[in-house]
Amino acid sequence: MDKLLQLKNGRPVERSIIPQVPYGIFFKTLANFVANEGFVVQFFAYGSETKGRYRLLAVVRNTELYVIGTEVGTSFQSLTRAASEKFHLFEREIAEQYGIRPEGHPWLKMVRYHPNYSGEADVFANDYQQPIPGNYPYFQVSGEAIHEVAVGPVHAGIIEPGHFRFQCAGEEVLHLEIQLGYQHRGIERLIPTLPQKRLPLIAESIAGDTTIGHNLCLCQALEGLAGLSVSPGAAVVRTIALELERLCNHIGDLGALSQDVAFTPPAAYFGRIRGDFLNLLQVLSGNRFGKGLIRPGGVCYPMAEEQRGLILDKLSEIIPEIEHVCDLLFSAHTVQARFEHTGTVSSEMARELGLVGYAGRACGLPYDARVVFPTECYRQLPGNCNQLTRGDVNSRATVRREEISHSLDLIQLLLDQRATEAVPVKIEEHGLAPNSLVVTINEGWRGELSHCLLTDDQGRIERYKIKDPSFHNWTGLAMSLRNQEISDFPLCNKSYNLSYCGFDL
Repeated sequence: MDKLLQLKNGRPVERSIIPQVPYGIFFKTLANFVANEGFVVQFFAYGSETKGRYRLLAVVRNTELYVIGTEVGTSFQSLTRAASEKFHLFEREIAEQYGIRPEGHPWLKMVRYHPNYSGEADVFANDYQQPIPGNYPYFQVSGEAIHEVAVGPVHAGIIEPGHFRFQCAGEEVLHLEIQLGYQHRGIERLIPTLPQKRLPLIAESIAGDTTIGHNLCLCQALEGLAGLSVSPGAAVVRTIALELERLCNHIGDLGALSQDVAFTPPAAYFGRIRGDFLNLLQVLSGNRFGKGLIRPGGVCYPMAEEQRGLILDKLSEIIPEIEHVCDLLFSAHTVQARFEHTGTVSSEMARELGLVGYAGRACGLPYDARVVFPTECYRQLPGNCNQLTRGDVNSRATVRREEISHSLDLIQLLLDQRATEAVPVKIEEHGLAPNSLVVTINEGWRGELSHCLLTDDQGRIERYKIKDPSFHNWTGLAMSLRNQEISDFPLCNKSYNLSYCGFDL
């Protein structure tokens, strides 16, 4: 711990005070940290002043946030095999982005299928003829009774592309390999090249169902580096917007789970109610996904008494309906028979993988960034607790139900405060602190969102790193299918409802 620098969520530090240690110490420090209930928030590479050398930066957490850095050449000893599975996707991403090989990584393959940033020799040159999603060495199970089922990347529904490869013995899934990367847009490399005014537009498009969450992370990072303060009224609006986004998605997914077990009345109810919450986001911002609402320094659309009244009236109408339809879904024996003991991930496995959000809480990992690293109004608001944590579909659905109730309570508490109306912020360029690092964390509806920003000596963005909660949780979905029937996949998949584009960046 003495080698780690403690950070505060959203508060910048000078890069010169970040511990830069030899890789051996870096390795030992991180291995010890994750072995003692520590988790990885960010782990990424960026350029060094020395040709052929690269810097690695790790941001980790327990109840506090820490950072440590090191410098490596074209390879380093893998933390995945020696320390924890929590590092495995981060190390694959580093290999793909900068051509740095994590030696000893147990399953090194591309993440998003793009040429590396450095222009140096490609780590995957011997394994891939060309960087195209789907062109990869995949895990195979052999035997007379084994068969393989490939699904995607084009799906029957109107959803984003992803490829699922099932290795089965009869109906039993022995292994599920998930291949993404079809939605890669190069967002992390794009952000440092753009005028500051355009950055919120990009953040709002990282994942369309997490418009508020990702943009809030970006705006808080810019505010920290520019020394901007946010008024209490603007903080109230931001918090309400983030909770409305949570409600839209949890309610929509409970409807989708109802549909997957052929219980159509709740599916129809939840679908209609989801639309009501999207409309409340439109009341706040003029857009059903909250685009254009949050900008550095505050919000563009203050919540006046008219908006407050519209939201309160709709909540008083809709809360009894939500309680009724939830009772309908969770009291049906046929639903419970399909939800219970399906797609189970143990608490030990969830901890080893580093699952976050409702996927982690359903396995007994209580971490909620709103409580541990509170931003906006969350420091003054009560936290939530979960009663069902067996790690199955039923637990993930029940956690969502509990979060719906909790979010409704939070919004009503905030509306009752009658905060001073916020002043709309001006869209303008802000000078950023030079040679600085800032890390922001928020509890998006899927779980821990994190953005990390490094500036150079002129205050320009040198490196921008984005982490969607899906980055942690896709492996959890794969583990949910172990020894399950292949027909359980739609139900398990929807119980997570992970982001393709939020992962692909």
